[in-house]
Amino acid sequence: MEQNETKLRQLFQMITGPHEDARQTAARKWSACAKPLGSLGLLETAIEQIAALTGDARICLTPRAVLVLCADNGVVAQGVTQTDSSVTAIVTNNLAQHRTSVCRMAAVANCQVVPVDMGILDFPPTEGVLRRRIANGTADISQGPAMTREQAAAAVLTGIQLVKELKDAGIRLLATGEMGIGNTTTSSAVASVLLNQPVTAMTGRGAGLSDAGLKRKVEAIQRAIQLNRPDPQDPLDVLAKVGGFDIAGLCGVFLGGALYEVPVLADGFISTVAALCAVRMAPLADKALLASHVSAEPAGRMVLEALQRRPLITAEMRLGEGTGAVAAIPLLDMACAVYQETYTFEEGGIEPYQPQEGQP
Repeated sequence: MEQNETKLRQLFQMITGPHEDARQTAARKWSACAKPLGSLGLLETAIEQIAALTGDARICLTPRAVLVLCADNGVVAQGVTQTDSSVTAIVTNNLAQHRTSVCRMAAVANCQVVPVDMGILDFPPTEGVLRRRIANGTADISQGPAMTREQAAAAVLTGIQLVKELKDAGIRLLATGEMGIGNTTTSSAVASVLLNQPVTAMTGRGAGLSDAGLKRKVEAIQRAIQLNRPDPQDPLDVLAKVGGFDIAGLCGVFLGGALYEVPVLADGFISTVAALCAVRMAPLADKALLASHVSAEPAGRMVLEALQRRPLITAEMRLGEGTGAVAAIPLLDMACAVYQETYTFEEGGIEPYQPQEGQP
């Protein structure tokens, strides 16, 4: 076993289960709030989950950041996208200049944007972009493995390390994002293998493919799986053979969230596929995962169901960059405001609500 993979396995052993005492403390605090029991639904569940993750029912969600992992994918050569790989670099430069969609949304949500170069094709060192390159883009999955197993492990470790760095810098909530032309192709390939589903059921039009483009995309993924034979029982093998550096890095972010007790908001399809890889590698990593929204990509809901997560938002979004994850942050802020500042039944002189028979 190579060095990176050995280190990964050691880190997996360090991930512990959630702090159930803190979850119960948060649940009691919600029950004391002067409102119908459970009436904020999934928002209450999210706050309780964050308490269980951190071991502290005094919830703190600031400061926060969205990690946007950027990388190129060799499978673009198969005509599976509407644009070529040069767009990855263009959008990454605009991320660094705070001009993209997620940047504008993050400004509203008081959230830092952290673009990361995981392997953008021919991308030079750029101010405002963290340089964490594994290689100069991946190989074409329809012709062979995307990367070596050691590179896949290195990308996952990079994601874990990014969480540690941001936690050390004071970040208390992370959102996940990505940028990489062709990454809905790699995500569909990974999801198809891990969920044992037909490629046709897991593959959508991405950024607006035509019928002919969708056909090429499906055929490229089918060739990739047939040629590389990724092992569904070995998520690292799946990432190495048909994944991408962005997906592998995001997988590490979810693992890092569990390891360093930082809640991580998954974005859409690509991000949740990475989360699925993470919980298949280390099931206890599940404790850090919050689902922001359900992607309009065909397999978006299927992946969330496999993760046993319900989305906070259903808005048919499919932009990427972390926009869905960032959109959920104000919802959590509002839930926190109620949780921390609403008067209690006792303070209001109101008889507390009691659970009734037949209530969910």
